[in-house]
Amino acid sequence: MDTGIFRLEAQDLTLVLIDFQERLSAAMPAGVMQKALRNVDILLTVAEELSIPVITTEQYPKGLGPTMPQIQARLNGEAAIEKVVFSCCRVEGFMSALLATGRKEVILCGQEAHVCVYQTALDLLEQGFKVFVVADAVCSRTKENWRLSLDLMRQAGCVVGSTEIFAFQLVNEAGTERFKKVSRLVK
Repeated sequence: MDTGIFRLEAQDLTLVLIDFQERLSAAMPAGVMQKALRNVDILLTVAEELSIPVITTEQYPKGLGPTMPQIQARLNGEAAIEKVVFSCCRVEGFMSALLATGRKEVILCGQEAHVCVYQTALDLLEQGFKVFVVADAVCSRTKENWRLSLDLMRQAGCVVGSTEIFAFQLVNEAGTERFKKVSRLVK
């Protein structure tokens, strides 16, 4: 088995945050949303530490509201890419931003797992991107839709893992300041 498919490389990676919006988030189970937001915070810290670009989207912000304030505060004033289609890849602004990074690996977080995250993952795979889905940083209104979407994305060729799996793979070694910073966040 070629284990290279499971390896993240910071210099090849873009973090994509899909539709973490106020009204959409309110529809998620409270404990699930709280956990997802905590994990997004960890991933944003890793992205900052390793200079990984971050792209954020908003699905129909007039109806679903803006990106949640705690995420928006971490984005250094970068505006979210607005969309009304489910797959981020079907929005010119998203694809141009992603292609401008020059990177061919994407780590996906967002909501809903079985709609926008799922369709984006499939489109990214079709366009030759290596796709990592952070299972504990994606959510759906129902556990069944969340679980089924992760199963389908895995079958399609995505690598599905947890925040800690991906964060520590990117940090790569203990004893560094980077490691200490991430370790404090996951406790």
